[in-house]
Amino acid sequence: MKTLVLGLGNPILSDDAAGIKVAREVAKQLNSPKVTVAETSEAGFSLLDSIGGYDKVIIIDAIQTKNGNAGQVYRMETEDFSFAKHLYSPHQINLATSLELGKMLNLAMPQEITIFAVEAKDITSFNEKCTPEVEKAIPEVVKMVLQELHAKHSPEG
Repeated sequence: MKTLVLGLGNPILSDDAAGIKVAREVAKQLNSPKVTVAETSEAGFSLLDSIGGYDKVIIIDAIQTKNGNAGQVYRMETEDFSFAKHLYSPHQINLATSLELGKMLNLAMPQEITIFAVEAKDITSFNEKCTPEVEKAIPEVVKMVLQELHAKHSPEG
């Protein structure tokens, strides 16, 4: 099974870097030729280039919800975003819509996508450090991603 761990975000926008920081730490701790760890600032339709050709993808990103607490971690599947499909313009396309378009275009889409999202406090300040709440959550998310990978790859390594 060809697997991708993909950290999303912007490394200079405080908590928006959470996904990238998790991916970097996972890469340090992981030693498996069956798993690729990458990071990107891409979103929307451009994300399909990153995830195409993999059987399983684990995406890590920052999120802001209406009632969330900074540092809270969510494990989600793509179905959790089905209510959020929209296509106002190609610049505003979200993950759920991108995945649906990829399937409609018969692209080599992953069979399984898991998303780990960290509730962000600040995604607008130029800062290479996350807020303390999000910084504290990063090791927890790293552990969750590694557990997810080992659950799927344990016999082979």
